[in-house]
Amino acid sequence: MDEIINRVANSALEVFDLEDYYPNGTRTQIDISQWLLEGFLLKEKDFRDALKNHDWSQYQNHYVAIHCSTDAIVPAWATILVTTYLAPFAQKVILGTITDLNTALYQEILPTLDYTQYQDKPVIIKGCSKKPVPESAYIMAVQKLQPYAKSIMYGEACSAVPLYKKAK
Repeated sequence: MDEIINRVANSALEVFDLEDYYPNGTRTQIDISQWLLEGFLLKEKDFRDALKNHDWSQYQNHYVAIHCSTDAIVPAWATILVTTYLAPFAQKVILGTITDLNTALYQEILPTLDYTQYQDKPVIIKGCSKKPVPESAYIMAVQKLQPYAKSIMYGEACSAVPLYKKAK
């Protein structure tokens, strides 16, 4: 019987897995409509009182996304005020959704990586992540890898989609 050879493991193919750079930590989305009258009207005194009485320590070391789930017109100062309460506890606060939050985290992380190890090598950006890696992170990654990689593919080694090949 012939020996089964793993050609992928023996190839020069480099795997770039965005999950390796996914920051651990709790992600929390805060909906400020909970502090608006009927979810739509911001009454400043009531809003400020609600924020004062909220337990902000529950967000200790969380990554927090602030958003409003209703079509309320919320003045900019309102989300900024919420941030002042979160800042002593949260690791990071952004305006948006959890996806926006994960995008912001990758915007901080990806520029700090050393991509020279991918110089003139075929690279596969691993797909099918178990963690919620936003699509925008893949777009950022390909831009960082392209100046270095000989070629870039997306997916898994057994079924990769070619994305880029350096001109000879």
